[in-house]
Amino acid sequence: MSFFIDSTIKDVGPWMEAFRVRDPAIKIYREGDKVPLDQITTAVVWNHRPGLFLKFPNLKLIASMGAGVDHILSDPSIPSSVIITRIVSDTLSGPMSNFCIGAVLYHQRQFDKYLSDKVQKIWHQELNPELGMNIGIMGLGALGMDLANKLNSLGFNVFGYSKSKKEIPDVVSFTSDQLQDFLNEINVLVVMLPATPETKAILSKPLFAQMKRGTYLINVARGHHQVDQDIIDAIEDGQLSGAFLDVFPKEPLSADSPLWAHPKVMITPHIAVVTKIEAAVPQIISAHYRVLEGELPEIVVDKLKGY
Repeated sequence: MSFFIDSTIKDVGPWMEAFRVRDPAIKIYREGDKVPLDQITTAVVWNHRPGLFLKFPNLKLIASMGAGVDHILSDPSIPSSVIITRIVSDTLSGPMSNFCIGAVLYHQRQFDKYLSDKVQKIWHQELNPELGMNIGIMGLGALGMDLANKLNSLGFNVFGYSKSKKEIPDVVSFTSDQLQDFLNEINVLVVMLPATPETKAILSKPLFAQMKRGTYLINVARGHHQVDQDIIDAIEDGQLSGAFLDVFPKEPLSADSPLWAHPKVMITPHIAVVTKIEAAVPQIISAHYRVLEGELPEIVVDKLKGY
């Protein structure tokens, strides 16, 4: 029973140390080690090297190092019998909600305007500096529901959209066949959808055309969802009033992307939430032992749904 950990963008060293401290009985390997391929039962990955899973004939579990799994499911070489798990933790929902609330307040209090005024040395004291807002959350999983509750407690009007109706106090919930009704209610859209075939490029011209004119877009989910040029076009023609983007189809965002220079686009480098190693490692170890004992982990990814 050994682990193999792999990532093309994360430093796996701290993860390996955390696994060793938590459970010294687990042997863990990385790229470049002399690996007993037939002993690897669990792969822990984030943007792994293509074809990795085919190397391990006794692989039973693939564990994402974060909440997302699109980086795993995009690999066609996943053996059908292998179980996939991901991280679910309050250490993810809390920081994610805090980040989204910050993005909401950035728009509500028009900080982009005041940043521009500062550069131009303009003193413009508005009579009513707070924008009226109806906030829609597209995707009501654990993260989306936490955000909905917190925004509601701050006094915002909150609407949710998900495949199935969710019961959240004082939050109006719409289902997947009520998209237009949902969009008619909101002027701020926070996207927290999983990355699935159905959600690919959803943030594009067809959806923007259904929104209220001047809706503000916040995407903290996946770059998979958005078409960058369509966002720019929608801002330029006034369909969107602006965008706060933490994720992009290709990361890092290219230096020649027009998003960088756009005055109505705020960019952060995929830092809305960062997995806490100390919270993730016990979950992965628990999932590992449950699978070895013939049980399912507490969190099992549905390969067809994509989450």
